[in-house]
Amino acid sequence: MKLKYVFLVGFLLLVLINSCSNNNKIVYNNVIASAHPLASLSGKKMFEQNGNAFDAAVAAAFTLSVVEPSMSGIGGRLQAIYHKSSGNIGGVDASTQVPMNYKASDEKYSYGYKTIGIPGVVAGLLKLHENHGSLPLEKVMAPSIEYAEKGYQILPLEAYRQESAKNIFKEFEGTRIHFLHKNGNSYKAGDLIIQKTLSETLKQIAINGKSGFYEGEVALKMVEDIQSNGGILTLDDLKNYKALDSEVLKGTFEDTEVYSLNLPSYGAITIQILQIIDQLSKPNSEESWAKYFNSSTALAYSYRNYQQNPDSLAKILDYDLAKEWAKKIEEDALQLAENTLKIIPESWTASIGHTTHLTAADDQGNVVSLTQTIGPNMGSKVASKDLGFLYAVSLGGYLGEYNPGDRLNSHISPTLFLKNGIIHLAIGAAGGSRIITAITQVAHRYLSQKNNLKKALYLPRVYPFEDTLWIEDHDGIRELNAEFDPDVYPIKMIDEKARFGRVHAVSYDSITKTWTGAADPDWEGTVEYHLKP
Repeated sequence: MKLKYVFLVGFLLLVLINSCSNNNKIVYNNVIASAHPLASLSGKKMFEQNGNAFDAAVAAAFTLSVVEPSMSGIGGRLQAIYHKSSGNIGGVDASTQVPMNYKASDEKYSYGYKTIGIPGVVAGLLKLHENHGSLPLEKVMAPSIEYAEKGYQILPLEAYRQESAKNIFKEFEGTRIHFLHKNGNSYKAGDLIIQKTLSETLKQIAINGKSGFYEGEVALKMVEDIQSNGGILTLDDLKNYKALDSEVLKGTFEDTEVYSLNLPSYGAITIQILQIIDQLSKPNSEESWAKYFNSSTALAYSYRNYQQNPDSLAKILDYDLAKEWAKKIEEDALQLAENTLKIIPESWTASIGHTTHLTAADDQGNVVSLTQTIGPNMGSKVASKDLGFLYAVSLGGYLGEYNPGDRLNSHISPTLFLKNGIIHLAIGAAGGSRIITAITQVAHRYLSQKNNLKKALYLPRVYPFEDTLWIEDHDGIRELNAEFDPDVYPIKMIDEKARFGRVHAVSYDSITKTWTGAADPDWEGTVEYHLKP
């Protein structure tokens, strides 16, 4: 009996050792990083109920629609990329869409009813949940409904953004009712915000799914309000809208496979920058690092309006061509692609970009990187009186010129990095045209420079604007910056937080087999972990 017992113990120890040394996809914690503490907590609640990363991401995204309305909402657009525990990589395209009766006009709008297209966020979140979630929708949406119905305390930066749009809010009855006090003042940091009208809209979605938003009472109220105020959205536009499977693009960086999304996401440009950087000699200083990213990004951004052409897209993603571009950068012989657009979209040059991003991962190996937005600060500035949410800016030229039925392109670029079938980094960002620069630079800081994830998000970022390199230079990172001679290299030091994109990311440690999350230090977001007993 003793010999048999010793053999059994030895066998169990051998199994344990083998399972610990086997470099597989099993992980031992759940994590979510998002732009708001309550959104991260909503994701954690899903993990506590044995939900997966998709449940957590969808719960957090709906919560962001309630507690951070200046950045995103159910009236906006969404792009997401995911990795399943099975190894499958996919994406969801839920961009806003141009209504079918749209007619191009020389008149441009930056806000108002005439900028409203077909919202995509709800369809996108429901597609993620229906296809990949494990908990009932009512459970997943419960936190967002509770925060809308019972209230939450508004954070300082959100209060500031709403205050900045106060005068425009006064132009629209619904927006005045939902986002201003009766005396016309904005809410202050710490105020309790109760949104019962929005909670009723969310309840319709939780009970009836997609039809609870794109058909029935909610859809009718949307169309009646928008059309009576000069907009063009129809019931057929809403009913026929579908969230689509995204085309996933693949590249190479630092011996990892890079996956990002094709249009309407700008994932091709993200991959292009990374593949050029991958073939440059290792920068030996912060100055050379900044110069490399300046040149690589300027080149890639000159290809933004070529992505629709299949031949051009193939060149953008060509690793061998990236090597040629890298050589030209090092020889200071780079030539940018010719701009063929008659009018540059406002979103390409906007000084501040407004969007939100979250990343979630679970103990099965599921990972979701999700970005959603309503465009500029507070989107169209329009909220329907009977529904309670803001609509995105889709029409009017902010994102460029489009035809009926088109989906709106943007710099949104959720991205995954895999090695040997295992996610090493899942990342995305907010910040308009700075989304891609934030993603590529943080990825390089982490994967190439070998900084831990928190430090990779903390270190300074750069952004090429026209003929000048903008450098992040606010208090806290100023001493880490490169030293440039402004008479030799044109630079502009930017003393402003959150100007260079806001990143929320998750990385995987193959030694400890655990996820680590990080929230951008310039924002009010958080990371939440859940450890199974």
